This record gives sequence, C-alpha cells and structure tokens, in this order.
Amino acid sequence: MHELSIAQSIVDIIGQYVPQQDRHTVRSVKVRIGDLAGVVPDSLSFCFSAITSGTPIAEAILEIEHVPYVLHCTACQSDSTTEPGLAICPRCGSRQTTVLSGTELQVVTIDVDDDLPEHL
Repeated sequence: MHELSIAQSIVDIIGQYVPQQDRHTVRSVKVRIGDLAGVVPDSLSFCFSAITSGTPIAEAILEIEHVPYVLHCTACQSDSTTEPGLAICPRCGSRQTTVLSGTELQVVTIDVDDDLPEHL
C-alpha cells in the first residue's frame, strides 16, 4: 500500500512549509492526483487521517482533486480524455500522441488559519 508512504510525504511537505508552532493552524491540504498516478483516493485519505491522528495537524482535511488522463494527438490536433493507459487517439486512431495530463501527484495548497485580527 504505497498510499501510506504518499500520506507520509504529504505530512513531510507540510512540515517543510509550516513551522512546528503553527501546524495546529493547518485547515486543509489540497492534492492533485492524476488517473495514471496509481493512487486510490479513499486509501490515501484513510492513511492521511491515521498518520495525522494525535498530531497538531489532526484536524486538517485532505482535499483530493482528480485529474483526468488527456492525450494530445499531433495527427488531428485534438485533445481527448480517454481510458487511462491508452495512447491511441480516440478520434482518428493515430499513435502520434502525447500525454497532457493524468500523471500528476502533487501538493497544490496548504491552507492555514490566519490568526490575524480582521480589522488589520
């Protein structure tokens, strides 16, 4: 289950960008996961909750953005969402394609509570 190591990497990234004394202010972490990343979102959410339980970031919500697998065909100049792993253009059948999206696995944002008074 590599979702556990991915969840730990997310926690490590939070540690790189949020000082120890401010980690209790982390409200959410948004990650972008592509179809080809091989990650089961429910498993990742479970692992993230398990790892953060009892820590200053235990209340943080893991938000997962799904990124579809999209090909660009250089033969017919079209972009198509297709079955993950297929590299044939669904419009013209050409194999002259490149992957535009679907391989992502990245932390996009870490949202923290600003403890600044609203009048400032």
